[in-house]
Amino acid sequence: MMVDAREAAFVHAVNKEELVSLIQDLVRIDSVIRPDSGNTEHNVARYIIDWVRRELGIEPIVCEVAPNRENIIVTVDSGRPGPCLMIEGHMDVVSEGDRTAWTYDPFGAKIVDGKLYGRGSCDMKAGDAIALLTAKIFRHTDQLWIGKIRLGIVCDEENMMIGIKHYIKNGYADDVDACLVPEPEENNLCIRMKGAIRAIVRVHGKMAHGAMPLTGINPNIRLAHIILAFEEFERQEKERCGTDPYLGLPSVTFTVIQAPPAGTPAQLNVMPSEAVAYVDIRTTLAQNHDVVREKLKGLLGNLAKDDPDFKADIEFIEDRPVVGISEDAPIASISAQAYRDLTGKDPIWNGVPGATDGTFLSAWKNIPCLVNGPGPRHIPHHTDEYVGIEESYECAQIYALTASRFLAPESSDHRKKDWTRDTSC
Repeated sequence: MMVDAREAAFVHAVNKEELVSLIQDLVRIDSVIRPDSGNTEHNVARYIIDWVRRELGIEPIVCEVAPNRENIIVTVDSGRPGPCLMIEGHMDVVSEGDRTAWTYDPFGAKIVDGKLYGRGSCDMKAGDAIALLTAKIFRHTDQLWIGKIRLGIVCDEENMMIGIKHYIKNGYADDVDACLVPEPEENNLCIRMKGAIRAIVRVHGKMAHGAMPLTGINPNIRLAHIILAFEEFERQEKERCGTDPYLGLPSVTFTVIQAPPAGTPAQLNVMPSEAVAYVDIRTTLAQNHDVVREKLKGLLGNLAKDDPDFKADIEFIEDRPVVGISEDAPIASISAQAYRDLTGKDPIWNGVPGATDGTFLSAWKNIPCLVNGPGPRHIPHHTDEYVGIEESYECAQIYALTASRFLAPESSDHRKKDWTRDTSC
C-alpha cells in the first residue's frame, strides 16, 4: 500500500526538532515519586497542561488522583462522527538510584551520538511527547479526518497504576475504540502483555537475643525456605508452560525483603519477630491466576507441616491478567501496514514482558491495545537510560500515519458501530 497525499500530509507534519525538544523538556523535569521530599509527577503535569493550552488551544481535563498526582485528559475532536483513538502515556518515572553511577546527568537530557540520555527518556517521556505531537498534528491539520483522538497522560504507572484505574472508573475510556501505548518496545508491535500477581509474604517468629537464638523463633530462616520453595515452583512452571512466542517464560521474583519490617528499628544483636517479602509474579497465557495463587498458598501449608514453629501468610494485593489482541485486529493491522510503508520492512511482532496501563484498558473495558514505542525494551529502570532520536522520529511518523488511516473518512472494517450516537466524555 502506498502513502497517498492526504496521509503524507500527516506524516510530514511530524517535526523532528520539536519532538526532540519536547522530550528533553519532559526528561529535565524530575518526576520520581519521592515520599521524603513530596516530589511527584505534578511538575510534569503542569508543563503538559501549559503546553496543551498553548499548542493545541484546548483546555485539558485535569483530575487529581492523589495529592499532587494528576491525570491529564485531552480530546481533539474532528467534529465528525467516527471512532475514538486513544494514545496513553504515564508521567512518573522510577528512581535514578546512585547518580554517580550515571555517565550523564539523569535529568540532563543530553544527546550523544544520536541518543538522548536521562531517567524516563524511553520509559516513557519520549512516548508522551509522541502522543502530544500526534494530537497537535490532528488539531491543526487541514486534511479531512473523522472521530476523535483522546490522550490519557496519567500518574502512577510504575506502582499500583492508580492513574489509569481512576481514568477508567471516571468514564474517560467508555467511548474509546482502540489504544496505542508508546512504551519502549523498539517500535516492535506488541500484541500481548504479561500478567502480574503482586503478593506480600509475612513470616512470624519470636524476638530473641542474637546470642541466644534458641530462645526465639527466627523468621528469616523460614522466609529463606519460602524463597527456595517459590523458586522451585517457578522452575516447574517454566518447564510446564514453555516459552510463549510473544511473552517468553513466567517468573516469580522476590523484589523486597525486610526483617524487621519497615518502621521497626533493626539491631545486629536482635533476632526480629517478623520478616516481610514482596513478590512480583509474571504470568503467561499458559497459567491460570486462581491456580497460581492456590499453589503458592499450598507451599506455605506444606512448609508448616514439617516445622511446628512455621507461621506465615501471603496477601495478594494486585492482579493484572494476561491480555492481548491478534495481528488481524484493526489497530494492529493498520499499524503494521504503516510500519511497512514508512520503513520498507516488515514489523516485528512481539509481546510486553510486563504489564502496562493498557492492561487495565484491555481487561476492564475490552479496548484493543497495541504497545509500540521507541527505546530499547530492556533499558528502562537501568542507569544511563536513553532513547534513540531517529527511532523516536520514526515512531512519531508511524503514529501519525496509523492515526490518519484509523480515522480516515472512507468506510473501513474497524468501523462497525453507529457513530451517530453520543460518545462525549
